[in-house]
Amino acid sequence: MILEVCCGSAEDVWTAAGAGADRVELNSALFLGGLTPSVGAMTLARRAELPIMAMVRPREGGFCYTGAEFDTMLADTRALLAAGADGIVFGCLHPDGTVDRARCAAMLSAIGDRERVFSRAIDVVPDWRAALDVLMELGFTRVLTSGQAASAPAGADTIRAMRAYAAGRIQILPGCGVSPDNAAGLLARTGCDQVHGSFKTWGLDVSATHNPAVSFSGGVCPPEERYPVTDAAAVRAAASRLAAGS
Repeated sequence: MILEVCCGSAEDVWTAAGAGADRVELNSALFLGGLTPSVGAMTLARRAELPIMAMVRPREGGFCYTGAEFDTMLADTRALLAAGADGIVFGCLHPDGTVDRARCAAMLSAIGDRERVFSRAIDVVPDWRAALDVLMELGFTRVLTSGQAASAPAGADTIRAMRAYAAGRIQILPGCGVSPDNAAGLLARTGCDQVHGSFKTWGLDVSATHNPAVSFSGGVCPPEERYPVTDAAAVRAAASRLAAGS
């Protein structure tokens, strides 16, 4: 049985490795569902002697990226592999939620012979069987999934069906909502031999709490389909007014 731990920093990777993890997935911004980690984090994480999968996800929100975002994904993939990643986790979808075959193929070309993992983008596709067909044809190593449910335990029946449908052609990795109390039962219910969980607790940094008028977070999370982008009109207005002295 393989225990994969979802980590948000190099220090998390060291902690997971020391606690008995078999493999880790390195991210940043776990609260946003996991984004691309820095090359520095990957370099330091490599001190741990276990397989490290690096997430490549340039922003929160969905999985249909602009041209610049996708070019960033390719550049990050190459940099993370050069820094020691054993594999890359990513997902690319069309606006209708189907798998973007062309972009997935381009990412797999950049990944080469390292492990290729499709992310939980599988959990929002309209037809998981059709999506698995594409992933298997392209040659993905495995897919991380909650069985299109809010948690892997809730989606265990679908995960089991995915495993049966895949028939050994791609690994099925159950993840989301996994805890020490339900991990073994989840594997028994799905028939899978690996599981993915974050097993988080809370760290504490009080250094930014001394001025209640200042906050560095975005406040309430926006709807799933929204993500922040730079407003060119607002930048132009600011630049114009600054130039005019008003």
